[in-house]
Amino acid sequence: MLNKTTARNKKEVTVLIVGIGGYGFYYVKSLLEDFQRGKIRISGVVDPLAKQSRYYLELKSRKAPFFNTIEDFFDDGNSAELAIISSPIHHHVQQTITALKYGCNVLMEKPAGATVQDVDRLISIEKESGKWVMVGYQWSYSDSIRALIRDIRKGIFGKPVRFKTLCFWPRTNEYYTRNNWAGKQAAADGSWILDSPANNAMAHFLHNLLFVSGSYESPNLPAIVEAELYRANTIENYDTAACRIGLQSGAELLFYGTHATATGKGPMFNLEFENATVSYGESSDEIVAIDSNGIRRSYGSPDREHQFKKLFEAVEAAGRTADINPAKDNPMEINSRTVNPINIVCGLKQSRPQTLCMNGIQESMRNIRDFPVDMIRFDESDKRYYVNNLDIELYDCYQQNKLPNEAGLGWAEKGKVVKLENYTFFPGKQ
Repeated sequence: MLNKTTARNKKEVTVLIVGIGGYGFYYVKSLLEDFQRGKIRISGVVDPLAKQSRYYLELKSRKAPFFNTIEDFFDDGNSAELAIISSPIHHHVQQTITALKYGCNVLMEKPAGATVQDVDRLISIEKESGKWVMVGYQWSYSDSIRALIRDIRKGIFGKPVRFKTLCFWPRTNEYYTRNNWAGKQAAADGSWILDSPANNAMAHFLHNLLFVSGSYESPNLPAIVEAELYRANTIENYDTAACRIGLQSGAELLFYGTHATATGKGPMFNLEFENATVSYGESSDEIVAIDSNGIRRSYGSPDREHQFKKLFEAVEAAGRTADINPAKDNPMEINSRTVNPINIVCGLKQSRPQTLCMNGIQESMRNIRDFPVDMIRFDESDKRYYVNNLDIELYDCYQQNKLPNEAGLGWAEKGKVVKLENYTFFPGKQ
């Protein structure tokens, strides 16, 4: 747990909050409870349903103005050094673009965008703006993952061979009816959402495989993906996924995630290298590496730190960026990179492979398969659907490094192999 703000800035950092419902509620909670007064100032709140928030009155007492859109905030003559964007997936891109164009640095929630072309557009605009964007894949900010990556970079484990992750998080009917975009592929206006376990609740864990498989500057990029997508709930997109991603290096990643099991399990992962195996979540709540000589290294848990460490780092970075005064420096030596002398741990570049894989996964099985009716059960006490024995069968697949169709499961169907090396546009449904 972090102490009250780790930010070392002498000046007050102005913060714009975009979205205070859903996960945004916890951002507001951290801003109000974990930062001492004088460290930050909330310069505005963007949320058309702000009055429904439990923090509405507290925010009003701090004289934070409220707006329905991010454009309204800037059109009113306001400014901020950091915009925190925790809105629905299909608003991330445009709201981030607006913030960058008005001189804000951005901490945006995952995913960076629904489509790879959107993320590429963001990367271009970020570069032109001279500001920066952090993406909130919180494991990427943990000390344990950072320490693990340092050792991977040193080559002490050898080359990656096979990385896999599993997470079973049952969800109730209320989860899919809590808003107008949960479980949907697209919004009413046609904007892509692609909400799913792998692109929302469990996105951290697939992203983590991609993140640790290469360095920050030279990611081990996806080459192909093959996916199987299923649903037990009455939704547009899938609630269950199993996929294999082939990296350009020849290593493979396996992901197993579902909201439709009788029991919960994970998150867990297993990272197989040439000379070691790294595991988490199955037999230990710490990340443990054991090399071919039996030497054991422990990295701690990626969940041991405050989940909003990403927020503390963003506030600190925004303060450091604002402390640079171009007028006092040689303008000929200042460009978009030197104006922002911070090391972005997880930015747009590091988040792009996740979106790339999500797009390939959707294309691999465009028509989502419904689980056979005779396999689906309804839990009256929890008000949720689940698939009988799915937890056992998917865990067996995880242990065998197989997709469901490869394991010979009667309900499974093979997905199409999608090439990702030159993939720059998600077309969606024909």
